[in-house]
Amino acid sequence: MKGMISATVQPRWFTHGLTTVVGLAAAIGSVGISLAGSFLPSETILPSTTRAWVSVADPQGLKERFDRTQYGQLLQDPVMKPFMESFRGQLRTAGKQRLGKLGLTLEDLEKVPGGELVLAAIEPTPGVLASVLLVDTTGHDTETQTLIDTVTRRLLEQKAKQLTDSASTSAGMKTFQLPEAENGAAGRARQVGFVVLPGALIVGDHPATVAQLAGKLKQELKSPLASLPAFQAVMARCGKDLPATAAPIRWFVDPIPYAKLYQAANPPREKRKGPDYVAILSRQGFDAVKGAGGVVVFGQGNHELHHRTMVFAPPLPGRKPLAADRFDLAARMLEFPNAGQVDPPEWVPRDVSSWLAMQWDMAAAFNSAESLVDDVVGEKGVFDDVIASLKEDPDGPQIDVQKDLIACLGKRITLLSDYATPIGPESERLVIAIEATDPAKVAATVSKSMATDPDMQKIESGEHVIWEMIDRSSSIPKLEVETPGGDVAHADHEDDAHRRRSRLRDREEKLLPHSAVTVAKGHLLIASHRDLLERVLASSGPVESLVSTPDYQAVTAETKKLFPSDIALRSFGRTEESIRPAYEMLRQGAMPKSKSMMGQLLNLAFGDGKEGSVRSQKIDGSTLPDFELIRRYFGTYGLGSETVADGWYMAGFALPRSSQEPEVARRPVEPVGR
Repeated sequence: MKGMISATVQPRWFTHGLTTVVGLAAAIGSVGISLAGSFLPSETILPSTTRAWVSVADPQGLKERFDRTQYGQLLQDPVMKPFMESFRGQLRTAGKQRLGKLGLTLEDLEKVPGGELVLAAIEPTPGVLASVLLVDTTGHDTETQTLIDTVTRRLLEQKAKQLTDSASTSAGMKTFQLPEAENGAAGRARQVGFVVLPGALIVGDHPATVAQLAGKLKQELKSPLASLPAFQAVMARCGKDLPATAAPIRWFVDPIPYAKLYQAANPPREKRKGPDYVAILSRQGFDAVKGAGGVVVFGQGNHELHHRTMVFAPPLPGRKPLAADRFDLAARMLEFPNAGQVDPPEWVPRDVSSWLAMQWDMAAAFNSAESLVDDVVGEKGVFDDVIASLKEDPDGPQIDVQKDLIACLGKRITLLSDYATPIGPESERLVIAIEATDPAKVAATVSKSMATDPDMQKIESGEHVIWEMIDRSSSIPKLEVETPGGDVAHADHEDDAHRRRSRLRDREEKLLPHSAVTVAKGHLLIASHRDLLERVLASSGPVESLVSTPDYQAVTAETKKLFPSDIALRSFGRTEESIRPAYEMLRQGAMPKSKSMMGQLLNLAFGDGKEGSVRSQKIDGSTLPDFELIRRYFGTYGLGSETVADGWYMAGFALPRSSQEPEVARRPVEPVGR
C-alpha cells in the first residue's frame, strides 16, 4: 500500500547540517574547556530571522557527562583505537573539504573554545542564507589569534583576495573574496569574514552579518531569536525541570524557511527532474509547523542519553486546538490522536530488535491526500482518477478503496524490525501492522486484489493465507493507494487512468522488494520478508511476547514516568540489535548496497541521484572491531510522544546495559533466498 508506507527522505540540507553538528561535537569532545560568558546567551543576540541554531553553552560539562556514559567508555576502549584514529583522519579530510573554503579545519576548532559554541543559519535579507560560527574563546585568545594568522595564510595560498575597503575591515574584521571557482552554482560571490574580539571569535560567509553580530555581543536585540513564539514554546517545554548542571545541546529550526534558503544557496550540481518537495509542503499547508527544537543531555539520572523535542504547530487563526480542521489542505494528515494505552500486542515476538506503535487517523489522512498527490504529480485530478481506476478498471482490482479498505481500518499502526543472519545487504526485516476494525472485510479486499495480480503468489501458512511478491520489478503488494511521483503525460484516451496507474507503479522506489501481506491477529500485516511475518503468525501468547521481557518492562516503566497519561506514540528498542546490521555492513564496506529501507534512504540522501548508481561509502569501517567485543556497551532505548494543543511533544532516552539483565535469546533466521 504505497500511500500508507511512504518514507520521508531527509533532503541534503538536513544531512549536511547534521554532518556539521557531528563535526562540531567531535571538536568539543577532544578539548577541556571552562564555562564562561564573554557574550550574552546567543539566543538573545541572534536575530529573529535565525532559521537554524545549535548551541552548546557548557562544552566542558557536556564532555564530562559524555565520558561517564557507556558511549564515552566505548570510545575509550582499546579495541576502538584503530577505528578512532582512522575516523579522526577521515574527519580531518572531510573537514578540509567542507571548511577548506574558509581556511579552517576541524582540528583548528578544537583549540579555541572557552565557553558557548554556536552554529547558526540566518536570513539577513530575504532569500539570503548566512552561516555563522560563534565561539566563546575565553582563556584561549592566544590560540585564537594564531588560528586567524594560519587561516589568513591558507586563504592567500588558495588565491583568495583579502579585501581592504572600509566595509570589509569594519569591527576589526578580515574579509576574503574566494576565487571565482568557489562561487558555486547559486552565483553568489563567496566571501569569508573573521572577527576576533576579546573572548570571542565570529566566522561567517556573509561579512555584513558577521560585522553586525560583532557589534552586539553585549547588547540584547529588540527582536532576537528568543522572542519568537515558536522558540519560546519549544525551549519552555523541552527545558522544563532540567538541572542547572545538565550541559545540554540545544537546537531549533524553522523547517520550511530554512529548507528553502538552503535549497536556493546550494542547488544540485546537475539539474534533476521531479517535484520540488519543499515548495509542495509549503503549498500544502505544512508551513503550519512554525518551528522544531529541543535538548539533548548525556548522563542524566539513569539515562545514558535523554532527549526532548517539540514540534510547534499551533492551530491556524480562528481554528480550535486539536480540531480536525486546525490546518489546511494536506497538513490535515497530521492527525495523531492520543490514546490511554499504547502497548505491544501479544503477537509481537519477544526477540525483535525494535517495536513502535503510533496513533494515526487513517481516514483523515486519506481524505486529505488528494491535493498532495495532485501537487506531487503536477496535474489536478490524478488522485481521483487513480482511486476511480482501482474501482472501475476491468483490468484492476475493482475495489472501493475508501469503503472496502480505509473505512475498515483503525487508528493504531505498529512497526517491528529485526534482521536475519548471516548479515548482508538483504538482512534487515520489517513488519507494518495496521489495526483492522473489520478484519473479514479487509481480508476479502486483500484476496480480491491479490488474486488478479500476476506478481503475487498465494502461500498457505497454517491457517493463514500469505500473498508474497515474486517479481522484484514491483515494490510492495498491489493493494495500494498510490503516492505518485514524476511527470505524467496528459492524454485524453479513455484508458488513460489505467496506463497512468501502471506507469506510476513501475516508477516507485523498490523499498520492499520481497513483500508479503496477510490479514491476521486483527491487523493488516505487510512485511518486507515472509520469514518475519511467519514468526509473527506463529507467536503463541504472552510468554513468547515482547511484553514479557524484563528489558521491555524496564523501558516501559521509564516511559511512563515521562508520559503518565495519554500518549500518541511509544517505542522500544535493543540498541545492539538495532545497530548491528548497519555496523556489520559498515565493516564490510557494503552499506551503500544495503536493500533495507534505511539503506535505500541513505543512498537517496547521499547518492548522486542517478538511477541505478551506488554511492561511495562515506566512512571507512574496515578497522571497526568485531561486534561481540563492544556489544556490552549498548543497552535499550525508548521514546514517547503526545499530541498537545500547539503541536507535538516527544521525549526519549537510552538505558545502560545491566549486568543483571538476562539476555533475550535470538532465533537464528536464514534469509529468504531469491
